[in-house]
Order: sequence, then structure tokens, then C-alpha cells
Amino acid sequence: MLSDAELTAYRRDGFLVVKGFADPAACDRLVQRSYELIDAFDPTTVSVFTTDEQTRTTDDYFLGSGDTIRCFFEAEAFDRDGRLAVPKRQAINKIGHALHDLDPVFAPFSRDPRLRGISSQLGLDAKLLQSMVILKPPGIGGEVSAHQDATFLYTDPVTVAGFWFALEDATVENGCMWGLPGGHRLGLKRRFRRSGDGVVFDELDPSPLPLPPEGYVPLEAPKGTLVMLDGLLPHWSAANRSTRSRVAYSLHVIDGAAQYPDDNWLRRSPEMPLRGF
Repeated sequence: MLSDAELTAYRRDGFLVVKGFADPAACDRLVQRSYELIDAFDPTTVSVFTTDEQTRTTDDYFLGSGDTIRCFFEAEAFDRDGRLAVPKRQAINKIGHALHDLDPVFAPFSRDPRLRGISSQLGLDAKLLQSMVILKPPGIGGEVSAHQDATFLYTDPVTVAGFWFALEDATVENGCMWGLPGGHRLGLKRRFRRSGDGVVFDELDPSPLPLPPEGYVPLEAPKGTLVMLDGLLPHWSAANRSTRSRVAYSLHVIDGAAQYPDDNWLRRSPEMPLRGF
């Protein structure tokens, strides 16, 4: 459970960095499992993930990943002829989005009773919505532009909260996250949803998010750290041009009592309803 001081800091800043939350050996198991999933991945479908120009890069492979486990490539993993320019383990941007339900290693980690307790402190009847490994490989790990998680994981009212785990040290050098203290009070700027066979952004507030790095602070996270994120917090991460990877695991929860619109991009089959901790 969070202390009163930690809970106050989270509500004030929109984020909280909790060092030493996860056992280093557990982090190592998740990293190893991630690479096992990549090794088993047959890239017959090439889907490149980026937060820029999302309406152009989103495809059926991505839109159908809400209740399965799929790998997504880094934009810089390919040469001019469309061939992989790096080993497969270093070519993947992320793995998502139902690891918390389907993978035998990630599932028990995701349902840590401490996370249930923290969710209750946040006032959530928590349902686990989405999970992903973000690999940020050395040299080509792409920038994640400033965004709010509620843009992509929308509920009415907004309830999404993120649990982000540093499975390896995350520093300014290798592309740690940056957050805007108090930025969760700016309100939701945009919503990403399905429209016909595609997706669109709805503008909810014409004032843009503050552009990084102005006002943002680095959320450096040693291995085993939990970073909690309010779903309205603007945050971003720079490209990883270092020689060290920055593997992280991200889990998002929503309040089960909130409305989850049918036109959200992330959908699950009726046979796999959302579950709590």
C-alpha cells in the first residue's frame, strides 16, 4: 500500500516513482520471457509501431491485438529495401496487448496483490485492460511523442491508470520517460477511436499539450522500479541512441464501473472479458 505521503505526491504530480518495487530476479525472468516470445515470432506480418501519424500506421494487425500477444517492429529496424537491418531481438518495439491474461510468466506478475491494494487506494474497482513490453532497443529505440494514456484507453469518466515497471535501468541516456508535473489537471486533449474501417483522433480541447522538454522532468527508474501514471498525465520518452537497451513492462487498469465505449480501438472477444486482480 502507498503511504499517505506517496498518495499525496501521486495526486499532486500525476505520477509516482516507487523504487525497489519488483524483485530484480523477477525482472530478469520477464526480460528473458520477452526474448523467448520474440524468438518464436514469425514476422509474416510486419507492423511498425509509432505514436506519430497513428492514423496512417495503424493496421488490422494492431487493431486485432487487444486479446492476443503480438510483436511490433521499430521503424528503424529495416533497410531501404525493407529487409531487417538488425537481429530480430533488437528489431522489436513492443509486445502486446494481453500478456497479463495469456502469458504464464507475465500473468502472475501482473496480478501482484500489491497492485490490487494500490488500485483500491486510487478508488478503482480495477479491471486489467492492456499490457505490453516496451523494448526500446539500443541505437534504434524510437521516440514516444508526448501523449496522455487516456487518449488511447478512454473511459467515461476517465479512469485509466498505468503501472510501468523498469525491467532494466531507465536513464536519460537510454530513453527514460519524462512526465509533466501536475499536467494531469490540464484535462483530456484528444481521443483515439475507431471510425468505420479506420481510426481517427477527436479533438476535445484545442489547446495542445506542452511540447517536451519544456516543464517535463525525467523519471529515471532503476531496475525494479514501479512508475505510476495518471491516465491524463502528459509524458514522453526520447529515442534510445545509446548502446544499452531499456526494457520495460506496462500494465493499464480501468475502473470496471466506468463506461468503455464500443468504438475504442482496443477490443476483446466476448470469450475474454476484462478481469480484475
